[in-house]
Order: sequence, then C-alpha cells, then structure tokens
Amino acid sequence: MASSATTFTFTDEQAQLRAAVRKFCAENFGEQQARTLMESDPRFDPKVWARLGAELGVLGLSVPEADGGAGGTLVDQAIAVEELGAALACGPVFGTVFLAIPALVAASAGPVRDELLGALVEGVRTAAFAVPDRAGAFDPSLVTVTVTGAGTLTGTVDRVVDGAGANTFLVAATGPDGVALYAVDAADVSRTPLVTLDLTRPQATIVLSEAPAQLVAGPDEAERVITHALQVACTLLAAEQVGAAQHLLDLSVDYAKSRLQFGRTIGSFQAVKHRLADCLVDLEHARSTAYHAAWALTDGSDDPALAASIAQATGSAAFAKIAADTIQVHGGIGFTWEHQAHLYFKRATTDAALLGSAEAHRSRVAELVLDNATADRAPRVATGTR
Repeated sequence: MASSATTFTFTDEQAQLRAAVRKFCAENFGEQQARTLMESDPRFDPKVWARLGAELGVLGLSVPEADGGAGGTLVDQAIAVEELGAALACGPVFGTVFLAIPALVAASAGPVRDELLGALVEGVRTAAFAVPDRAGAFDPSLVTVTVTGAGTLTGTVDRVVDGAGANTFLVAATGPDGVALYAVDAADVSRTPLVTLDLTRPQATIVLSEAPAQLVAGPDEAERVITHALQVACTLLAAEQVGAAQHLLDLSVDYAKSRLQFGRTIGSFQAVKHRLADCLVDLEHARSTAYHAAWALTDGSDDPALAASIAQATGSAAFAKIAADTIQVHGGIGFTWEHQAHLYFKRATTDAALLGSAEAHRSRVAELVLDNATADRAPRVATGTR
C-alpha cells in the first residue's frame, strides 16, 4: 500500500493479488459450496485449502520468506482475507490465518515453531488457537490449562473456533514460571463439536488430560506473542467483515435495481435509497479503519491495540447492520432458507462476538484515548505524514 501525504492507494501488485484471489474464490467457494460444506466433516475441503497455501500462497502472505511465506505485509494478507470473506469461504481461516500463523511469526525461531509454521503456510496442516481472550485482549487470569508434568498439559478450553477439524492446537498454559504457549497434536486432545449459529465457522470444546505438548513461546515472550496474534486477528477479521459486507451491499443494490413494486423499481423509492446510502457510508468507514489497522501494524506507526480495536468496532457494527438491511431490502425472499442472506447474517452475528463486541472495543478505545492517556504520553495515531 503506497502513501502520499494522507492518501493511500493499493499498488498494481496488490490489485493483481486481489484479482487472483477473487478468481480462485469464484471457482471454489460461494453459496452452494458453503451449503455443502456445512453438512460435511470436516467443514472445509482440504484439497482447496492446500491450494490456497501452495498454489496461491494466500495463507502466508505476511510471513517472511525465510519462514516459507511470501514476504508481504499485513495489508497484502488483508486484501486476500477480504475476498475470502466476500465469498463466505469455508475453512480454518480464523484459527490458522488470523491467529496461529501470526503467533508463530512473532515467536522466536526454533524447531517446533519453524516446522509448524511451514506446514501451516503450505496448507498441509491447520491449527486452532486455544487461548481465552477478553474482548480481543489477552488476560492471563482466564487461562484454564495448566502444566501438569514434564511437557504435559491438563485443562479445558471452551468454544475454540476451528477446533473441530484442526490438526494442531496452540494452547496457553500456566506453569511454575507463568503462562507459556504450547503446540499440541489433535490426536492427544479430546474435543466436542458444538452446535453454533454459523455452521460455516465451527467451534469445539477441547479437553486436555496430561496431553503431550511442545513449547512454542516461553513465559518470557508468550504474552507478547499472544497479544500480537490477537491484534492481527482483530484486524484481519475486520477485513473479512468488509469483504462480506461489500458482497451483501452489491447484492442489495442489484436487487433494488431489478425488483418492481407498484410499477417502479424499489431502488427508486427514497427510503430504499437512504438505507443503501447509509450502508455504503458504514462500509467505507469500516474499510478505512480495517486497512488503516493493517497498515499501521505493518508500519509500526500507530498504537496496535488502538488501531485493532477501532477496526473491529467499526467492522463488526457495519457488517451486522448491512447484513440486517440486506434482508430488509430483499423483503420476503430475504427471510427464507433458500436465500444466501441468512448465511451472511449468521456469520455477521457470530463474528461480532468472537473477539469482542463493537461495544467492548469502543470501550477499549475510550480507555486508551481518554482514561489512560496523559499530556506527555498521548496515544500514537498514524497520519501518513511520518
């Protein structure tokens, strides 16, 4: 993403990336594929997932080349994620791309970390992040897993996204020296799939009973690694929400142009025009904050907690509103099982709760900007002027 003063534009390479991912999504994802995979086990196509990694390199866009990635930026990753969101892509995007890969990138190099990161980037393995959070922020007091022996973990983690089909779990556990992050093979974990509102984004409760584990990040760096992963996840989730919201708005505009009522297209009615215009304003606001966060986290020119919370607050609110308004614009057909609107509405409702609600993130923004800020240490806000 190039910048000139306070104007930001995508590069030609990023435009080509978007076009390539959009083409792949059109061929491999979409409403019918989502409906099929919702009933399958696992709820994604491993072959398609492997192609995303090995063929397109989408899973490791922001991973350094030395670690097997594309060596791009978080902005590049956000572009790809936005297109996946628009297509309602089914796969362990949340657990693997949003959380596990950023955590491993932030962790110190080592055999366990390096091998797992390479496998995740290539798409031959998937991961889930079994780390409780408080509205998208790490809180060590919430960790329910303990180190019970020499390299074994015991405890339960509820509602792990993508936990039902993951090969590997990244688990936070409390030991004698504090909280550390471990990798645990799925074969050593008992998991119970949960019935969730959004069937395209499965969750599971996992139980560890003296499960063998390998250290990924020790107590000296685990909090930093987990915090970074959560901030990246908030940012990428916001980008995914933008993509899904854009798809719904396009759907609504097309419908408003073609649906006739009283001899006129419904798009000619002022009430419908205003609703769609409000959706566009909300969407552009969400898009700006999502890419601002991706750029700021990459550039290091902004407070990452502030940027991520702003992005998630606006992204969650915009997606939820646009999903609801899409149903209203479509009228009776929008309420039916046969229409795709309900799939996105359920995704919007679930996403809004995964890393903290919009209200929780607005509260955090207020805390960072108003409660904890001092005259000599104001929060950093990127302007693009350096």
